[in-house]
Amino acid sequence: MAHHHFCSFGFCFLFLLLWANYLVGAELPLEEQLRELRENYMQFKEAMEVKVSRLEMEDARLKALLELKDRQHEILAEKVSRLELRNERETSRQLAGRNAILRTCREIRAADPSASSGMYWIDPDGQGVGDDPIYVHCDMASGSTAIPHDSESSMDVGHCADPGCYSRTISYNASSRQMLALAELSVECHQSIKYDCNFAPLEFNLISYSWWNDRNGNSKTFWAGDNTDVHLCQCGLDGNCVDPSVQCNCDSMAPVPLVDDGTITDKNVLPITRLNFGRTQLETSSGVHTLGHFECTGQVAVSGMPSSCADLWRTGHSLSGLYSVVGTAMVESVYCDFAKLPSDSSFQTWIGFEDVKSSPTYFYVQISNSSFNVPNVPITFDAARLNVGGAMNLETGKFTAPRKGKYFFSASGLGTISASSSRFYGNIHIVWNGNRIGGSVSDDSANVSQFELFSLQSTLNLQAGDQIWWEIGNMSPGFNIYPNGYNNFSGVLLEEEITDSLKTI
Repeated sequence: MAHHHFCSFGFCFLFLLLWANYLVGAELPLEEQLRELRENYMQFKEAMEVKVSRLEMEDARLKALLELKDRQHEILAEKVSRLELRNERETSRQLAGRNAILRTCREIRAADPSASSGMYWIDPDGQGVGDDPIYVHCDMASGSTAIPHDSESSMDVGHCADPGCYSRTISYNASSRQMLALAELSVECHQSIKYDCNFAPLEFNLISYSWWNDRNGNSKTFWAGDNTDVHLCQCGLDGNCVDPSVQCNCDSMAPVPLVDDGTITDKNVLPITRLNFGRTQLETSSGVHTLGHFECTGQVAVSGMPSSCADLWRTGHSLSGLYSVVGTAMVESVYCDFAKLPSDSSFQTWIGFEDVKSSPTYFYVQISNSSFNVPNVPITFDAARLNVGGAMNLETGKFTAPRKGKYFFSASGLGTISASSSRFYGNIHIVWNGNRIGGSVSDDSANVSQFELFSLQSTLNLQAGDQIWWEIGNMSPGFNIYPNGYNNFSGVLLEEEITDSLKTI
């Protein structure tokens, strides 16, 4: 049976080298042989070290290639994930583009009660104007709209000493205009924030080491509620901070891990755009922030007729132009620039008042058949040339204002004077709810009969139900108001305070 013998390269090489030296230098002195052996061994050792070094370098290169391959795989996977998300958003957007994109999740739920919670495209500032639609999460159970951002996971602020030495910008999945529009449409908006601290005060010795910036870039040091100008946390609101002398748990500097968490509810300053923390320089100091998404619920309701461009915008108007709105007293004409938001300057421009009346009111009456000469009672009339609205009662002689507003009245007539050697006179008065507010006097002395003209005009601001009439005041015997259409009483509603009338509708 054949036997195979093997040896390692290094051992065989050394053996052959020694054997060759033995054969060649067998007759050399022993010291010379040892010296040659040492030299040969050193050459062999150096050769082996070079080979090992090359192998190690090759191994390192292979490891580097493997690490690069793994990183390339991660990058590729991330790109695929982004493309899938982009494709999902584009598909959703294309589907939404087939119909009108609604402004809030609440409107989506109202349009489709069967819609399930998830990601949707909305356009708070109005479709076709302003910024592009935004991709948000809708909770159909509550109708709330949530806008995600890039800082929702817990983040360590690290170690640094100065106020705000750690600073992080918050990037949302929406433009600032769209978030402002959403806040304008919503009844309330909020954002939760949590800070896990250990020897990391938010405020110390009246120095603010931590704060957040609102949507306008202003610094805020309240961490719960809507106390915009007060340094306060939820424990301060509840009165249960670990140290009663401070308004935040982290400010107590207690040697144990603490937490301050709360919800900002002032929609006029949200969302939070930057977080700033400091005074975490000690080895034992630590700070971790967790910021919730920007969320709005409810929708501002417009009851009755719109009174501003903001009301029109909230009800869905998006075409800029002239509109009629109900003002404090009258209908007003305004120009609405719906390319802007209600909080922007020049969003609404006042143009003027509009002559709008709930119903017309005007009259013109006369005395035609017989003269009138009874003092201190309403003068009655027997002919109505015009009495639109029926507010003038000819039998009683009284006009009753049907609505609140400004009215104009005019009275003119002819008084007869009999021949007399003494003074002759007759006073005509306009009366408002029993009070004389103006008059005209016919006064003369003559030996022959003659006529005296009188005239009264008045513009009055009347309440509904106020009454106006004429009457003769002081008069001398024989004074008469001449008939045959020479005496006239007319009136017209100039301006109606339409808002008062609308209260009864």
